Amino acid sequence: MVVLRVSDEIKILSHKGEYVVNFFSGGIDQLNQEPIKNAIYIVDQNIAQIYDNRLGNILNSEKILIIEATEENKSLTQFPAYVDSLVGLNVRRGQRLVAIGGGIIQDITCFLAATMMRGLPWMFYPTTLLAQSDSCIGSKSSINSGEVKNILGTFTPPEQVVIDVDFLQTLEEKDIFSGIGEMIKVHAIDSPESFNLMAQSYEKIHNDRLEMEKFIYRSLLIKKRLIETDEFDLGPRNVMNYGHSFGHAIESATNFAIPHGIAVTIGMDIANYVASKLGVSTDYHFERMHDVMNKNSQTYRNVYIDANALMLALSKDKKNSATQLRLILPDQDGCIHIGLYDNNDKLLDIINDYFAVYGGQ
Repeated sequence: MVVLRVSDEIKILSHKGEYVVNFFSGGIDQLNQEPIKNAIYIVDQNIAQIYDNRLGNILNSEKILIIEATEENKSLTQFPAYVDSLVGLNVRRGQRLVAIGGGIIQDITCFLAATMMRGLPWMFYPTTLLAQSDSCIGSKSSINSGEVKNILGTFTPPEQVVIDVDFLQTLEEKDIFSGIGEMIKVHAIDSPESFNLMAQSYEKIHNDRLEMEKFIYRSLLIKKRLIETDEFDLGPRNVMNYGHSFGHAIESATNFAIPHGIAVTIGMDIANYVASKLGVSTDYHFERMHDVMNKNSQTYRNVYIDANALMLALSKDKKNSATQLRLILPDQDGCIHIGLYDNNDKLLDIINDYFAVYGGQ
């Protein structure tokens, strides 16, 4: 197991060069005391309210854009207003955008950095566990258009990511579960042994800050290997969508009533169940993984999920068609793989059976 030290950093190699992830308790305080020269700050509205006493210099800056972090606000229809705001702030080439928030603020800032002035440098201070343990690396932005989630985006790496674990102290419980869902995902992708290690440590991760930091670090190291092998999602990196095809469909079918990482947790559990019933995997691997999946999604298990709406949303996924679905499922050994499967009534029946036993209907 990695012993995390605050001074540890992770170096990520991207198509634009190397960028680093620094772990720094109190990093947000240093940023406030020593604001980045010639920067425009894009800040989550909730963070601005919670940390107003620690972000005074930044919040009083003339170069700031505060955005409510909602799915609607990362829709393409909102971007003309963001562009107008940056123009109003006299944005110039080479000017750095600094994102302070979770994944939605990351998506908005990354997309703006890719497109404003044909490209601006940007930095990221992730404030949610989900962003710290997963989305902060990998270069992706994902933007919604109409009813289609994450249909637009770019690969635009930041210059630097600063992880200040102090932010985790003010997260709601649902946001902790959501972040842990993504951590479970990446450990399952790494190997059955990595998943089992995290499952065994699940309770301690919730109650021990050092254990949480260790698994954030481990999660990023696992993801680093995948994104450096396949930065542009052309092959091996696609396995990172484990749980996401079903998870995104759950979000759509419930109008985002279930937080992303928890929807992904349920999505992984459905994927494991589907794999066992199709004979791709075994009941053993479903049962081996179900306990921790259930723990991490328990408070949302009673949210109604319409299986037909889920299948419709799954068909609309940009990776799928009306007749075939590209699903990421465990195999006979519990290793996670990508495959093509028929989009038919048998799959719908399996999902209905799952909901009948494990909740959602």
